[in-house]
Amino acid sequence: FFSPGFQVAPETKAVMKWLRSIPFVLSASLHGGELVVTYPYDYSRHPMEEKMFSPTPDEKMFKMLAKAYADAHPVISDRSELRCGGNFVRRGGIINGAEWYSFTGGMADFNYLHTNCFEVTVEVGCEKFPLEEELFTIWHENRDALLNYMEMVHRGIKGIVSDKFGNPIKNARISVRGIQHDVTTGN
Repeated sequence: FFSPGFQVAPETKAVMKWLRSIPFVLSASLHGGELVVTYPYDYSRHPMEEKMFSPTPDEKMFKMLAKAYADAHPVISDRSELRCGGNFVRRGGIINGAEWYSFTGGMADFNYLHTNCFEVTVEVGCEKFPLEEELFTIWHENRDALLNYMEMVHRGIKGIVSDKFGNPIKNARISVRGIQHDVTTGN
């Protein structure tokens, strides 16, 4: 998952351990510097290629999740190409992460490959390091989009996997025909 010699920070290790211990199903990583929603994979399957589309087996679901956020964001959903994030207008304000730029060690890829959690990365504003007085506006621009995204947790297949006595089965593998990415039940 990480490049050879890559040092994982202690706080990153702690988050990875936390993600493996609790069965999260949906998350978002919030960044600054652009207005777009990206989804896995962030690392191209062909490391020598830059800006190469690198879909997961759950491409349709990730696009739906990313669109749920982008469509509810007043600026990302604005059709003007003459603004920050305007170069993503023709894509609906979303892009496959590796197609934008490929990098290794992203949390969205980790979550997809090593947990049951689907994560998108949200570039919440044009400034990489916004000033304090800009935070209120950024919050209001993203509030409804965040709520809309969180509601997406109710999409998909839900249920309890149990034995013939009704006892939950831990770590049962669940497969969906046509999608080569299994998930497992929690504890």
